[in-house]
Amino acid sequence: MSVNINKKPVAIVTGASSGIGLGVTRALIEHGYCVVANSRSISRSKDLIASTDLVLVDGDIGKRETAVKVVNAAVKQFERIDLLVNCAGIYIPKPFTEYTLEDFETMIHTNIAGYFFVTQQAVAHMRKQKSGHVVGISTTLVDQPLAGAPISLPVITKSTIPAFSRALAMEYVADGIRANTISPGVVDTPLHAHDDHEALKKLHPIPRLVQISEIVDALFYLQSAPMVNGENIRIDGGAHAGAKW
Repeated sequence: MSVNINKKPVAIVTGASSGIGLGVTRALIEHGYCVVANSRSISRSKDLIASTDLVLVDGDIGKRETAVKVVNAAVKQFERIDLLVNCAGIYIPKPFTEYTLEDFETMIHTNIAGYFFVTQQAVAHMRKQKSGHVVGISTTLVDQPLAGAPISLPVITKSTIPAFSRALAMEYVADGIRANTISPGVVDTPLHAHDDHEALKKLHPIPRLVQISEIVDALFYLQSAPMVNGENIRIDGGAHAGAKW
């Protein structure tokens, strides 16, 4: 049964092997959470080591069977789910007319199905315990696309997340469940390791990249603010507010 003897809060994090997901997982553990972390091959991660407070679950989160396995692991090991952080996502920039069927299916699979299935499973359990919080990671590019940035397919998939969060927030508020979104600008992650950082900084009115720690700060704010529901916190130096600076 449960090893959550001290009744620590319990979180699920998808896309946890790198970037935002890895940073969120580490921060949650440092703040006393028990975490179930998922990615395709997270058990081989050199950055996360399984322990009594950290369960690693391999699998493609875009598949329903993986979502079931992840949620079942949290319930079996820790008996509850207080927080789900949907960090899994991919980004394929390409001129709109050059997207292939494979590109489309890949992004829908990860960015939409990968959010839908695990959230559905987690919310079903949260309803039983009459509490819980779902946080999705989107991007401010859905609010403020940039000329010269070919991002139509990422926008199709990522723009669903804030809308989905608002819908969940209203549907399950009576069950004690909240849903919110965090939308960063360009984040300093391995995804941009070989990109021109000076050029990327200019995409924000405050000319620097978003740090993972700032996303973590937003997450903990949302966790500590029980009256905040259906919100979308944008972390982009104000880029969503206007196209010229």
